[in-house]
Amino acid sequence: MSTTVTTAGRVAELHEIRARALAGPSEKATEAQHAKGKLTARERIELLLDAGSFQEVEQLRRHRATGFGLEAKKPYTDGVITGWGTVEGRTVFVYAHDFRIFGGALGEAHATKIHKIMDMAIAAGAPLVSLNDGAGARIQEGVSALAGYGGIFQRNTRASGVIPQISVMLGPCAGGAAYSPALTDFVFMVRDTSQMFITGPDVVKAVTGEEITQNGLGGADVHAETSGVCHFAYDDEETCIAEVRYLLSLLPQNNREAPPAAPGSDPAARRTEALTELVPADGNRPYDMRRVIEEIVDNGEYLEIHERWSTNVLCALARLDGHVVGLIANQPQSLAGVLDIGASEKAARFVQFCDSFNIPLVTLVDVPGFLPGVDQEHGGIIRHGAKLLYAYCNATVPRISLILRKAYGGAYIVMDSQSIGADLTLAWPTNEIAVMGAEGAANVIFRRQIADAEDPDAVRAQKIKEYRTELMHPYYAAERGLVDDVIDPAETRAVLASALAMLRTKHADLPARKHGNQPQ
Repeated sequence: MSTTVTTAGRVAELHEIRARALAGPSEKATEAQHAKGKLTARERIELLLDAGSFQEVEQLRRHRATGFGLEAKKPYTDGVITGWGTVEGRTVFVYAHDFRIFGGALGEAHATKIHKIMDMAIAAGAPLVSLNDGAGARIQEGVSALAGYGGIFQRNTRASGVIPQISVMLGPCAGGAAYSPALTDFVFMVRDTSQMFITGPDVVKAVTGEEITQNGLGGADVHAETSGVCHFAYDDEETCIAEVRYLLSLLPQNNREAPPAAPGSDPAARRTEALTELVPADGNRPYDMRRVIEEIVDNGEYLEIHERWSTNVLCALARLDGHVVGLIANQPQSLAGVLDIGASEKAARFVQFCDSFNIPLVTLVDVPGFLPGVDQEHGGIIRHGAKLLYAYCNATVPRISLILRKAYGGAYIVMDSQSIGADLTLAWPTNEIAVMGAEGAANVIFRRQIADAEDPDAVRAQKIKEYRTELMHPYYAAERGLVDDVIDPAETRAVLASALAMLRTKHADLPARKHGNQPQ
């Protein structure tokens, strides 16, 4: 007796299959995930995207591998959930590893799903967010899994500078898998539950004899403070994902658009009287550059990038008169704001990102020079410092530099001086632009006179005063056209807002070339 197949029956079957896919492998697996302090992949997507906006792709995909018992275990989604939705109404593509299925390990079908959603994001011109919680390559599938990673890396590189790419580390990420986050624009991590390393603690111990925990080797704090791999570290997933949403609100959809404007209640012409007292005129006295940024930007709100790595330079995204800007600033509270290897790399990467996505640059300069030392020289400060120089010289977005106090030597040139292409160079009356500080300059120029004097200290003091009067007064650079204007600190916000509005239609082309050969 034949069974009649009806459309209603097929629809009921579809709903049953979808329900199994949505539920995941088992309640026990979900409980195990929660017991680790971790959300499931679908719970994470719900936090990231606007309510009800997620559209899943290839929910019913299953692997076709055989051997090692795989043929008996073919769950829907194959351990990764892919699709798109919206964040504050704008399209965002996402993929999320489901650790409950094969530990989130990547196999051929799993990788193909990721490849497809990455291709869709590039084609649609919308940001891509990866929610990473996977155990690496699926060993049972052998080289097919490794090839899947290659396809991800290739797409990460193709999307670089085209769409924003954000990696959110919510579990383990070991071996070659760690190179995908490293190729993206921003990496978020959660303390205690996420780790990244190429070789794990067991391998490290076997090869070097060193004993270390997973968090000690590749935890959030290690990568946020020491390696610089992680841009943002948080205590829990909810806060982490909320900050991803905030970052996305500051970014354009792709490299053909401007960042979203959001006019608010903070007047562009608001005076910044506090800056007059906030920054000491004495160049040897430290202060917190973050307070300067708070005075300048809309409502004092900004998102600092790499807050805990190379703290002698600050990089931040903020709004000024409702428009997104990228801020690079020396931090006198940390190593007196000098440039060193880490600070140069940090700032260079940020300048390149802003330039890729049409975000104007404002550079706040108070730099005494490059950090001296054998470690810096042997570590390659020349090539690392050149990265920042290259990034600025290559940038075509609007660029404004403001010299607050010290601007000495090569570091002055590198921090987006007029000579390397800044559109506008401004200074406060407290600026000191020179090859070096007056004390050092006097000791070099007048070395013999000081040595031969009956009172060397008195002559040295006189020569320091002479050098400062002749070459380091606030208007020396302005008189020679190297500074466009010297402004009242209280007018800083108004002047910057007006200048950025003027530069909003800036258009600049680089010479025709395949690409430059930037310092490595």
